[in-house]
Amino acid sequence: MAPVVGSDDGTRYHKDFTLSITKALGDQLADALDGMGRVPLHEENIARLKEKPGVYQLYLNDEFVYVGKADKSLPARLRNHLSKISGRRRISLDEVAFSCLYVAEDFSALAPERLLISHHKEMGNIPWNNNGFGNKDPGRQRDSTVLKQNHFDVEFPIDLDRPVEGLTPGEITLQELLDKAKAGLPYNFRYGKSAAFKTRRVHVPAAEMTADQVFRLIAVEIPDKWQVAALMGYVIMYDDSPTTYKSAWRYYRDGQSIDAMPEAEPAGDIEDDESGADD
Repeated sequence: MAPVVGSDDGTRYHKDFTLSITKALGDQLADALDGMGRVPLHEENIARLKEKPGVYQLYLNDEFVYVGKADKSLPARLRNHLSKISGRRRISLDEVAFSCLYVAEDFSALAPERLLISHHKEMGNIPWNNNGFGNKDPGRQRDSTVLKQNHFDVEFPIDLDRPVEGLTPGEITLQELLDKAKAGLPYNFRYGKSAAFKTRRVHVPAAEMTADQVFRLIAVEIPDKWQVAALMGYVIMYDDSPTTYKSAWRYYRDGQSIDAMPEAEPAGDIEDDESGADD
């Protein structure tokens, strides 16, 4: 790590001295992580971790794909990733592994994941740090966005055959069913509000129901002009039927399921709205 020296006017009696301490930290973090083992992203492995802040790396089929950090709890952050990946098609948790380092809380202010990202970008590519993997719900204003072909949600769309956890057979209100679906799925289900949801009764036939089955049931009970739209990365429900969404691949409206062909733009740079720092 050689210092950079120079002067503005070419003279020899005064020069600037720059020492890249942050680059040295990034290199040391990367070396420490590279020298560690890795384990599958399974709950039993996460449960062995300490409730401490830190940095981590994810691997897909032994390929290094993502760098992130947790400001408070490494286990909590990794469980978020476990949940997200478990609800996707074309990928299995058995294919994903992780390694991590605990860091002191005051060290978090130096954005250690940024140091690692800078280090690895110099060495090559870290695809999931540039494909929307770490992004949260983009909000209503982004529902009509056309995603790029290399976006995480396009490569690994949500799984509507995933069981909804926490259901019990019996009669409940439509609002309760919506709440249970939101809580019981590993991807976001965002919906509008209506007073009618609190009074309309729904019969849940079984505890074991997939997301597709639950959304079919909801589509029978929602008022006219409401629809459920399964986008590539999450599900929404609003009173805008028959509005179409460019990244939707299935609609539930008027008690029916309607498949669609989502659009996608050519692969390119993707704006990440967060870099993995969350608990």
